[in-house]
Amino acid sequence: MKERCALAALKYIKPGMVVGLGGGSTISYLVKFIKEENIDIKVVTPSFQTAKCCIENGLNLIPAWSIDHIDIAFDGCDEVDLSLNALKSGGAIHTKEKIIASMADEYVLLVDESKVFEKLPFNHPITLEVVLEAMNYVKKEVSLLGGQVDIRKSSAKDGYTVSDHGNVIMEAKFDHVDDIKQLNKNLNQITGIIDTSLFTGIASMAISVDDLHVRVIKGGNK
Repeated sequence: MKERCALAALKYIKPGMVVGLGGGSTISYLVKFIKEENIDIKVVTPSFQTAKCCIENGLNLIPAWSIDHIDIAFDGCDEVDLSLNALKSGGAIHTKEKIIASMADEYVLLVDESKVFEKLPFNHPITLEVVLEAMNYVKKEVSLLGGQVDIRKSSAKDGYTVSDHGNVIMEAKFDHVDDIKQLNKNLNQITGIIDTSLFTGIASMAISVDDLHVRVIKGGNK
């Protein structure tokens, strides 16, 4: 399914574009197809693994800080709804992903159908990148919004999980969310939160696949 999803995404990539590529195995397939089709593009990515994959496949990789505009960007997510609200919890690189998404004319989510919902169920926590000094303050303020907050730990690392920029990664679990956009606004107003893994008003399209079909979900966010 991931290969078919990448093939569907490939149709939107044209020579001369600056293309953002996120993380995950679907993106790896997309890199392979770009190489096979010999499409002349420039690539930016927030993901170390994707950067490594691009270099190994001879793609023209450039740093995100060197540009201020991206033609189209592709990424995965853990959950997406029919209004193109999305939740990206796993990789802890959501701040960098959001920078690339914000620069892109089109931000496209690549998912399998099991990740598509009428409205986000919040089965996954919202990941927060937090300045260390604000850790307990953020925990208190998010709790007032109804979230249960924990610091992310990893069996592969002693202590807390930190972002690429050295900030603390926290996870906020919400059992029920009535107004997704208002929650996103409230979280972003808490001093010390750099950004969240809740994407609202950012994606312009989602390409979803199951065993038989490819579905394109469009919105007016971009």
